[in-house]
Amino acid sequence: MKFIVSSSSLLKQLQHISGVINANTVLPILEDFLFEVEKNKLTVVATDLETVMRIQLDIEAKDSGKVCIPAKILLDSLKNIPDQPLTFNIDKNFAIEITSDNGKYKVMGENPDNFPKEPVSDDTTSFTVTASALITAINKTLFATSTDDLRPAMTGVFFELDKKGMQCVATDAHRLVRYKRKDVSCPKSDTFIVPRKPLNLLKTAIPGNGDELTISYNSNHLFVKHGTTQMSCRLIDARFPDYKVVIPADNPYRLTVNKSDFQSALRRVSIFSNKSTNQVALNISGSELQLAAQDVDFSFEGTERMKCQYNGEDLMIAFNAKFLIEMLNAADGDEVNVELSTPTKAGLIKPTDQDEEEELLMLVMPLMLNQ
Repeated sequence: MKFIVSSSSLLKQLQHISGVINANTVLPILEDFLFEVEKNKLTVVATDLETVMRIQLDIEAKDSGKVCIPAKILLDSLKNIPDQPLTFNIDKNFAIEITSDNGKYKVMGENPDNFPKEPVSDDTTSFTVTASALITAINKTLFATSTDDLRPAMTGVFFELDKKGMQCVATDAHRLVRYKRKDVSCPKSDTFIVPRKPLNLLKTAIPGNGDELTISYNSNHLFVKHGTTQMSCRLIDARFPDYKVVIPADNPYRLTVNKSDFQSALRRVSIFSNKSTNQVALNISGSELQLAAQDVDFSFEGTERMKCQYNGEDLMIAFNAKFLIEMLNAADGDEVNVELSTPTKAGLIKPTDQDEEEELLMLVMPLMLNQ
């Protein structure tokens, strides 16, 4: 089998899917890309058994065939070859010879029959969504997922679908993010949990523009198709916690602050906080917000004052500064509203100006104040 492909376009496409491959995998074949050549089209597949990604690109080829090529050496060599046509020659023992303008490189491939089969997309329900809507939903929720594998349901993003829109929820029990899109219409009401890794891969593989994506799912798998890029992944088989019960219905006090000023102050003050809790206390009275952090073990202390608009009784409440900084990153606009009630009840963060088609709500649990 022989084919000719542009080195730069091959590298670009392989980089989209190379993130699927795990460094320390049990099956050596999972360290390979599967190359499939048919009628001047090259399809490349990468998998870790849970997630599969495939891309397609145009090549020059007279025959068809398949081969598995070790991913790391192929990527490393492509990164160092300037843009030019490369000729791949594969013999019947799966030995690969790559010829460039002034070089020849040999790699031993593997039998493509040993490459794991992809999940079959039967019995699926499908809907379309713009690439930017999906990427925005991932960016605004993924950071709040849990890394605790003992609670698998929380390690992914919970998708709730109905005819009126799509809602994505993520929580790690300390904070929660709910992001709604009203400009998406799904055929029926449904829910599923998508793991963190495939969502991270989609973020890098898909441009955040107005392109239309097709999302399909069945009871076990999710399939996403964008042009010549496709991804499928196994869904998390667990029950997502009933998050609605933790969102406070009535938080009467409202604090409005400039987002970037608040974020910068948190970054500066949290340097002096206890490294295990990142605790920063907010003391709010009138139109002034005071931030304070201390690490008793090292006698570190930091305080700052900033202007704010506040409607409510004087209040002192403490939060994990790292969580607040990440949440402020997810909020668009110049200002955010923080809705509070007592020092022991969750605070709600919402952007002051929200688009008609989307709605973002973020919840963060307070920390016990060190008196």
